[in-house]
Amino acid sequence: MAVLNILSYPDPRLRTIAAPVKQVDDNIKTLITDMIETMYDAEGIGLAASQVDEHLQLIVMDLSENKDTPMVFINPKVTPLVEEKQPYEEGCLSVPEVYDKVERPNKVRIEALDENGDAIDQEAEGLLAVCIQHEMDHLNGVIFVDYLSNLKQNRARDKVKKVLKIREKNLEKQAQPSNV
Repeated sequence: MAVLNILSYPDPRLRTIAAPVKQVDDNIKTLITDMIETMYDAEGIGLAASQVDEHLQLIVMDLSENKDTPMVFINPKVTPLVEEKQPYEEGCLSVPEVYDKVERPNKVRIEALDENGDAIDQEAEGLLAVCIQHEMDHLNGVIFVDYLSNLKQNRARDKVKKVLKIREKNLEKQAQPSNV
């Protein structure tokens, strides 16, 4: 198991369209395990393979309180079941510390394969519906900030740069030997 590097906005690799998974084999299962570990390490609730620079139609999620119920969606297809959209405050592991409202259908149908290659066909509402649409966007090269105004996109870009600089400095401090 390994914690993978998460690409940060505005990295152009986040715009890559994901290809279908041809076969659920050991390589895919290892990627699933690594993605789940990465999602938990980053304290997220969802992660698309595109975010870890693997451009395959693969999503992992865990919406449980105890973070012990991971879900896997391979080659997902999402169909809105309602016309009206509801705003939901979203964040993204690729856009750290940026949150804003995005309007999406609150009820969808999810068709996909699970980690064993078995078919999933379920209706989803609320957080699961929002999260699967957010992660599906990643597979299509779309980031949630794309739904925001140009001004908010620029602010998000600047904030991400600042957050990444702070993280880098903290890592450098941790790497320095202490004078004890």
